[in-house]
Amino acid sequence: MRVKRGVAAKRRHKKYLKMAKGFRGSGSTLYRTARERVERSLCMAYVGRKLRKRDMRKLWIQRINAAARLNGMSYSRLIHGLSTAGVALNRKVLADLAVNDAPAFAKVVEIAKAQVS
Repeated sequence: MRVKRGVAAKRRHKKYLKMAKGFRGSGSTLYRTARERVERSLCMAYVGRKLRKRDMRKLWIQRINAAARLNGMSYSRLIHGLSTAGVALNRKVLADLAVNDAPAFAKVVEIAKAQVS
């Protein structure tokens, strides 16, 4: 007796079409187009997760730089001063301090200023 493969194919097609919900035009209705669009979107989602980390670091650096300049210091001198002082605060924490706790950030800047000058 031969094996009929219609059920497996139907299941596979439904999986892709379900993932393609919300795509415009034939990208959500035709199987071949939907599969191409879904596979591309999965690749782009992977790339996007890497880019988001990059973007967040850039945002943190901009925030730290702005707050450091309000306290009379440049970003690069601040980071250099903190590293020589042995202060182990990463950019995410520094940016959070700069936005939410300005007095604490000013104290951190003073520590860096003492090391640089």
